[in-house]
Amino acid sequence: MAVTRRILVIKLAALGDFVQAFGPFAAIRRHHPDAEITLLTTRPFAPLAADSPWFDRVWSDGRPPWWDLAGVLRLARRLRAARFDRVYDLQTSGRSSRYRCFVGSGVEWSGIARGASHPDLDPRRNQLHTAERQRGQLMAAGITDFPESDTVWLDSDVSGLGLPRDFTLLLPGASPTRPGKRWPAARFGELAARLGGPTVVCGIASEGPLAQEIRRHAPDAIDLTGRTNLRQLAAVARLARRAVGNDSGPTHLAATVGCPTVALFGDESDPALCAPRGRSVTILRRKPLAELPVDEVLQASGG
Repeated sequence: MAVTRRILVIKLAALGDFVQAFGPFAAIRRHHPDAEITLLTTRPFAPLAADSPWFDRVWSDGRPPWWDLAGVLRLARRLRAARFDRVYDLQTSGRSSRYRCFVGSGVEWSGIARGASHPDLDPRRNQLHTAERQRGQLMAAGITDFPESDTVWLDSDVSGLGLPRDFTLLLPGASPTRPGKRWPAARFGELAARLGGPTVVCGIASEGPLAQEIRRHAPDAIDLTGRTNLRQLAAVARLARRAVGNDSGPTHLAATVGCPTVALFGDESDPALCAPRGRSVTILRRKPLAELPVDEVLQASGG
């Protein structure tokens, strides 16, 4: 049995990456059942992490801007004062690797930081899917038991959303700074019109115009943009017949809770490295994504 008592896990962003870390989170908790485990993350993911069964504490101040010297110093002092025994850096970025200087000498470190006690030395790590890369990192740190990630804790009351029976969930959003990751909303609208059943559109509030464009083609589509938090989104996906979405955090979340999912990829991300995992996931890729025909998505969706 592991003797480590104070564990820090670092996972800062983004939503898709955070969802894909559910398995590693569960493995770390299984390996350290009696430890006090703290997650260092960022504000958007703190409520979700706090509701999960894996952490005793969640800190949301994990990414202060480097120009905010006061914020960086506060984080450094907080990390040093916590006197962690081991750190699992699942972010493995230049930023998170620098945090090794903050926790103090003698702290065990799993990651890619220089001088790490349990380094991930796989020369192929950058060519591996996120799931395999993180599993390899944890195995190098002595973790060999990887339980199925339980998502029951994501259940949430969505009875007030007016969800129809047997609906298709559409997830037309993606990073606003990477428009090439978005299949055109008009294509989602044409898909909704041709599916022959109820459709529900989810996303953050700023993605409302995408839902409006979809409804222009399929007026009966239900617009829930801006009306669900992450746990509610997961609950909606669990009730859906299927989901169709771009390479985005919500699409990863839908797949993770077991919703049959069609994930759409263009040339801005590689599904071999980051495709969602789940019970039934279909990957469609076209470069550029805007040229992916509706007929192909309709066929993959079982429509």
